Amino acid sequence: MTKGPNKGQLELGIQRAPEKDRNHHLGGRSFYFFDFDDNIAFLSTPLILFHKTTGQELRVGSGEYAKVHPLIGQSGPYLDYEIRLDDETGTYRNFRDRHIDEVQKLEGKKQIFVEDLAEALGFPDFQWKGPSWQCFYHATFNRRPISVITARGHHPETLREGIQLFVNKQFLPHEPNYLSLFPVNHKPTRHILGDVNLTMSAAELKQKAIRASVEKALEIYGPSAHHRFGMSDDDPKNIQLIAEEMTRLKTDYPEMSFFLIATHDGNFVKHEITKQGAESKVGEGSLANQLKLFDVDRHKS
Repeated sequence: MTKGPNKGQLELGIQRAPEKDRNHHLGGRSFYFFDFDDNIAFLSTPLILFHKTTGQELRVGSGEYAKVHPLIGQSGPYLDYEIRLDDETGTYRNFRDRHIDEVQKLEGKKQIFVEDLAEALGFPDFQWKGPSWQCFYHATFNRRPISVITARGHHPETLREGIQLFVNKQFLPHEPNYLSLFPVNHKPTRHILGDVNLTMSAAELKQKAIRASVEKALEIYGPSAHHRFGMSDDDPKNIQLIAEEMTRLKTDYPEMSFFLIATHDGNFVKHEITKQGAESKVGEGSLANQLKLFDVDRHKS
């Protein structure tokens, strides 16, 4: 990436007034759930594949990894490579927290997520903003309850520290109104989600995190037939299992509305979830559609 002038988002906030939640007068709220990587923002954090024989390392970006994951060790250019699961030396080591002692903290050393996000924000906006950035900004600006549900394995406070950089660098006007933070490969978080044996996949853990976030929303804001929930993710496998979990949630809470936003390959395609699944395609692509994430009554089926 080529560095250049960096311009924040606060000038947009100056020109717009906060919007009341469309169903607030009916007791309903709109809840926004976001994956982070390649969805809110593009970071350069690499995943590491290992040659089966030599152990030689191959760095792969998160977007490419999501596409080629089924091929690793199976066919094509990734036939001779494998995934290794050790948190300190393996494939996902850059997506986990590292030990930083007190001296290093005093010297300003940060977790990898914070460092990589700080580096990304030094580039022009269009190079790091993901397909759901405008939706994330809109939800934050209007203080909608937000959950970040990511396959990363950092401590939740590491996510919060990184996202605070958006505020410090004036890309966001204030910290998000967090409903929950679920880095689902963080081991204590996995335990919270019921994966005590550490056997669930990231996609399965995201299902658990979505349900936990919905239940927390009902606990904090109370039940309402006018609540709306939307989740955006870029990974096709995650999207499939998110649709399955939201279909179950729709069956459990038929009066509430659930939406799935698929952002793989940089797209922004929205679906409303019915009891039969993600059947209602309700828009794609434009900023206007992002800002009208839940404004789809005309398309209900």
